[in-house]
Order: sequence, then C-alpha cells, then structure tokens
Amino acid sequence: MPETHAARRTALRSLIRESGLDALLVTDLLNIRYLTGFTGSNAALLVHAEAEDRTLFCTDGRYTTQSEVQVPDLQRVLDRASAAALARHAAANAADYGRTGFESQHVSVEQYETTRKIAEGIELRRAPNLVERLRLVKDQAEIEALRMACAAADRALSGLIEHGDLRVGRTEREVARALENRMLDHGSSGASFESIVAAGPNSAIPHHRPTDRPLAKGDFVKLDFGAIIDGYHSDMTRTLVLGEPADWQRELYELVHRAQAAGLAAVLPGAEVSAVDKAAREVIERAGHGERFSHGLGHGVGLQVHEAPSLATTGVGTLSAGMAVTVEPGVYLAGRGGVRIEDTLIVRDGTGEVLTLSTKELVVV
Repeated sequence: MPETHAARRTALRSLIRESGLDALLVTDLLNIRYLTGFTGSNAALLVHAEAEDRTLFCTDGRYTTQSEVQVPDLQRVLDRASAAALARHAAANAADYGRTGFESQHVSVEQYETTRKIAEGIELRRAPNLVERLRLVKDQAEIEALRMACAAADRALSGLIEHGDLRVGRTEREVARALENRMLDHGSSGASFESIVAAGPNSAIPHHRPTDRPLAKGDFVKLDFGAIIDGYHSDMTRTLVLGEPADWQRELYELVHRAQAAGLAAVLPGAEVSAVDKAAREVIERAGHGERFSHGLGHGVGLQVHEAPSLATTGVGTLSAGMAVTVEPGVYLAGRGGVRIEDTLIVRDGTGEVLTLSTKELVVV
C-alpha cells in the first residue's frame, strides 16, 4: 500500500513543521512499519519536513530484497547502523536537516549521545510521540486489518466451543493452546498476547496466566485473547460457565454486562476518556462492587495491543472518530470467580462500531 504509507508521511510532515523542525529521525520499528510498510528487524527513517524526495529509508543488507518490495517509493540506504547512517547523512546536508527531531521516548541516553556525536553540526531536538499522534486515529486500511483480526478471534472462539475444546477436565493451558491454534488456522500470525484462560477461582484474577488446573463443572471460564492480522491486534474477553450457573453467577454476569453496555454507549467523539470509564464504573459502584473493579475500562489498540488512549479514571484527553479502543469492565470476587466482558470497537459518530461480534449473552457450555 505505497499510497497509504505516502499519505501517512505527508500527514507527519505537517506535524514536523508545526514542531519547528526540518526533519524527524524515526527509529521505532512499529512507527517505521506504519510509515513505510517495512516489517524487518532493523531500520531507520529520516522524514524531511518539506520534500518526499529528501526522505530516506535505511536498513541492512539482509533486507535488500524485502525492502525493495515493501518500500518501493523511498530512497534506500543500506547500512547495519541504520540510525547512525541517517544521522550522518543529515549532518552532511545540514542546510536541509539543520533541526532534526528524534523519538526521545524510544531512545536511550546512550543512543542519544552516540547520535549527537555523529550528527555534530545539526541541532538534535526531542520530538516525542509525533507518529503516535497520527496512529491514534486509524485510517481505512488499519480498520480493515483490525476487523479481520477480530473476525479471526471470533471464529476461533466459536470453533473452540463447537468442537468441544472447552470442557470439564481440560486444563487451562490446553484450552489456551487450542484457542491460539484456532486463531492461527483463521489467518492470525500469532496471539496478540499470552492468552488468558482462567477457570473457577482463577477467574477472579484479572491477568491470570493459564495453569494445569482442570476445568470443573460450575466454573466460570474467563477467556481474554486476540489475533494479529497484518500487524494489527484484536482484543476480546468473554466469560462462560461450565454447567448450569448458580444465581450469584448470573447476577454477577448481568452486572458486568450492564456496565459494559454503559461503557460502549459512552464511546463517542469528543467524550472525555475519564468520563467513558466513569459511565461503566458507576454501574458497578452502585451495585456495591466498586472496589472489585480494579483496572481501567479500556485502552487503544492497533499495531500494539495496548496503546493510547487510556480509558481510565486517570486518563486524559478526548476520543475522536476513527480511534480503536477496548471496553472491558470486570468484577472479581476473590476465591469464588470473576467476570470480564471486552470488545474492540471503532469510535464513530452516533454509535461505536463493535468489531468483536461473539455473543455477550451468558454462554453455558
């Protein structure tokens, strides 16, 4: 998608100029992927504020062929020390790159000192999060990748249930392995993160890691997982029950379901991220379980499974149309069990577009 990547670089150039810079040295590999499509393990990008023909991409000889295919529209430099090579180029052409920003949030002090010495003769300025500001709002190509990643996760969960992979006697680890394999079968390049399978009392641990505990009749089973398509992550949580649920399980599930619905309804352009968290949290607090909802309501998702914005009581900022976020309230009763329900959705005018389509009715297996 050279046109898509070129459009992103054009948008970045506006931010570079607004920051009073002549260029930006991009060294974070995810940001480089976003701006060029390159997926290798070593690269740097020097984006000029005015001219695409003065924007340079650098990688090493291992990626000669790959970079020709993935980055056909930029001048390429081959050098193992990619960032140093581009800093050296900027210093040699100080008239064009006199004030060059760098991604200070991704650069160590030692890396900065090394680059500063190489780039003597130009002014290196901290320029954090310029690319991340663009990544906040997803373009159509990103939304389609997210939609496909969510669909792969939906199909994996459906297959897990329909083929009996989620049953009494199987261990949490076995279920997690089966779930991840099914996501691979549906086109995922890997799991978005280590899948959470938490059964019985373990479901009350928000980020439980799967163990050899067998699933038992009457257990809540909390599944938090995601697929990756074209580098984009999905994130979904569903909580099921093995056998006929007890009254307390139905009540707890219904509470979290209502809280999640309130959170989803609050996801609107212009909404304060803290207000979205509050909309869901108040439902749980009114039921007397406020202390048992121990994490933020959600987060951005994209090339990283956790990225800006943060939907939390301490979150700062507002939502914009095109952002991709999760909404995932939970209530956790220590020693008994817990419920979390999570969707990935796109912020839209009116109503958010939910991408994770698995049912949120209480599924009894």
